[in-house]
Amino acid sequence: QVQLVESGGGLVQPGGSLRLSCVASGSIFVIGDMGWYHQAPGKVRNMVATITKTGITNYADSVKGRFTISRDNAKNTVYLEMNSLKPEDTAVYYCNARDRFRADKYYWGQGTQVTVSS
Repeated sequence: QVQLVESGGGLVQPGGSLRLSCVASGSIFVIGDMGWYHQAPGKVRNMVATITKTGITNYADSVKGRFTISRDNAKNTVYLEMNSLKPEDTAVYYCNARDRFRADKYYWGQGTQVTVSS
């Protein structure tokens, strides 16, 4: 099993910045792609950004140019740098890891709340 623990959420004013971190532990050798998803109240969970083990990234259109995903494989950590935050970015942000040996297997963190409000 893989455990994912997020940190770094909080309350920020519009235009501000936050950096989320997600540390993986357990059977880390199975981890392939990692990513961040968010879910606002009453809405489905959507992809924010993903990154492969070799650093290839993919972003939702709504965050391109504002958010940056990165990972440190030596520290088993993935980051999400969020700049120019907007009220519509308010959501619970979840870390995700894909099992590279099982295409249908995903791991999730417990989530961290990000609130963008003045």
